[in-house]
Amino acid sequence: MDAVELNVDVPHSARIYDYLLGGKDNYTADRAAAASIVEASPSLPVSMRANRRYMVRAARHLAQERGIRQFLDIGTGIPTSPNLHEVVQQVAPQSRVVYVDNDPIVLVHARALLNTVPEGATAYIDADLRNVRAILSAEELTGTLDLTRPVAVSLIAIVQFVVDEDEVYRIIDALMAPLPAGSALAISTVTAHNPQAVSAAQEYTARGIPAKARTDDEVRALFRGLGLVEPGVTLVHRWRPDDEDAAVDDTHVQMSGGVAIKTG
Repeated sequence: MDAVELNVDVPHSARIYDYLLGGKDNYTADRAAAASIVEASPSLPVSMRANRRYMVRAARHLAQERGIRQFLDIGTGIPTSPNLHEVVQQVAPQSRVVYVDNDPIVLVHARALLNTVPEGATAYIDADLRNVRAILSAEELTGTLDLTRPVAVSLIAIVQFVVDEDEVYRIIDALMAPLPAGSALAISTVTAHNPQAVSAAQEYTARGIPAKARTDDEVRALFRGLGLVEPGVTLVHRWRPDDEDAAVDDTHVQMSGGVAIKTG
């Protein structure tokens, strides 16, 4: 793999996320940013772990209950087991997953995302969420996914960094437009209904990483034209919770989300 240049003096959302999850792929600037964010929002590490478990449950639902075998995960972040392909390939080993991120440190660790079972396939694209055309035309995607068959698009803890509503609508519309009926969209994002979440978004913004907290109505609007799966948009630990998440207090969770199916 070619050498990549890491800007370690500027905090990055993926590395902050890694640090707060207990990872080691982060730097002084990321840890300093994380400390300020957690000071304003003490429950953020709990919320991030709940969000990770939500990703696992949503992916498993789409593979197990909806029969989807192709996944496009944008804003992947630094690999943290279980990664999405590990979840869905436990359900169906033939599942195929394309990961997308634009942080050089994620690229450095991308080989961990490519450790697939023989029956399945994974690929990694170095691209920005906003450049949908580059993502959909990348050889890594066209060589891995068949866009005539259903694809689940996963936008986990990423759209809060697109603060303009017209822009986020454009991105989601462009991602979903070429996909057939039966495809899916899974989202989690910062909720405006938790004061700590709002404070965290403000701290991210102050650190040069613009972020926006959204109301449940604003999150529902991201799924317009799609059919929301029960229970709809909710705090992530309340989306089809297991025993661990059922015990988490709502005040500690700063992310809301949902899963929807394209019906036409």
